[in-house]
Amino acid sequence: MPPGFHVLIAAQFASALADNALLIVTIALLQQQGQPPWLAPLLKFGFMLSYVVFAPFVGPLADAVPKARLMAVMNGVKVIGVLGLLLGWHPVLAFTVVGFGAAAYAPAKYGLLTEIVPPRQLVAANGWVEVSVVCAALLGTVLGGLLVSPWLLGLAAGADGWLPGWAIAAGSTGPAGRLTLSLAALLALYALAGGLNIGVPASGARYPASSIHPLQVLRDFRRANRLLWRDAEGGLSLAVTTIFWGVGATLQFAVLRWAADVLHLPLDQAAYLQAAVAVGVIAGAAAAAHRVPLERAWRMLPAGVLLGLMIPVVASADRLAWALPWLVAVGVVGGLLVVPLNALLQHRGCTLLSAGRSIAVQGYNENASVLGMLAVYAALLWLEVPIVPLMWGFGLMIAAAMAGLMARERRRRLASTMA
Repeated sequence: MPPGFHVLIAAQFASALADNALLIVTIALLQQQGQPPWLAPLLKFGFMLSYVVFAPFVGPLADAVPKARLMAVMNGVKVIGVLGLLLGWHPVLAFTVVGFGAAAYAPAKYGLLTEIVPPRQLVAANGWVEVSVVCAALLGTVLGGLLVSPWLLGLAAGADGWLPGWAIAAGSTGPAGRLTLSLAALLALYALAGGLNIGVPASGARYPASSIHPLQVLRDFRRANRLLWRDAEGGLSLAVTTIFWGVGATLQFAVLRWAADVLHLPLDQAAYLQAAVAVGVIAGAAAAAHRVPLERAWRMLPAGVLLGLMIPVVASADRLAWALPWLVAVGVVGGLLVVPLNALLQHRGCTLLSAGRSIAVQGYNENASVLGMLAVYAALLWLEVPIVPLMWGFGLMIAAAMAGLMARERRRRLASTMA
């Protein structure tokens, strides 16, 4: 891999690790405040909202300034969100601020990837990125579970022998209550990520200056979005990743609720079940990175159908011993699906558009899917729909959508062969 690649991976890992741990801590903060359960998925909704609202602007921004520097600044924005939690902001508002930092971070990160890595190494590079992202999700949920565990909170409460008096007072009387020290630990992690970002070398890529007038930016973004959707390979890969990330975000909350309702696990232990999915994604992503060349990425579409069909199987498990291997298997299939299609999308996007703009278009569509699916999920929770039939319907819907994409791609390739 080219110089600076592994520093980029380490920087994004640290930032994503903090993001995933912060989600668990913020859910615990909602519970500590006695907030209703349907607010939990709205945390992710607020986080992803900036990805959609600011998508036309973050792409040109990532192309206009050094991407590593922009990533460091956006880590600073995430710090502001965590400080807001410590100062008593509503958790959804504070997590939305963190999401704004992540929204501008994403096109800089993936755009820099396409600038420094040649196309022949892009699937392998995406394998590295997805493994690091999923490792961050895995360890982030574990870290979040640890930070909200009764053991650690009890340890912090009785730490008068080794903590200064101001820290003990903040932990007992501050707006974040017992979670104050947990949030302070995440501030340190974001600071580490920012320091690593500064160490990422610039790629040297330069793009023509573009208009900063809002209407012109919106028109350019609409054209870029239409161009990527109308491209045969770009549109296919964009459809797959859009479905996949919507599924992943919703499944993250569904597993937590299912673990509480069916397996009767507390939040800190339910968070570890997400780690089982992440372990599987790491294995699937690593296999795809070594076995699936870019030109054969479309052959992984059946994995999407299988992914949808596996979700009802997980929902039907009523014992932890049965649930764990199925959750790992869901992750493996997801990794096999998303890594090759994501690499294909980045390759087509960088060919048709600039690196930053293509990632912004990708982020807009994927996170619009996340917002839509999370909104439906939160509404169904508000209507008190049981989690097991909810997951059944969700999984079958995904399988049907992926089967439709697979059939359409086969027809297109058949027509191309006969032409």
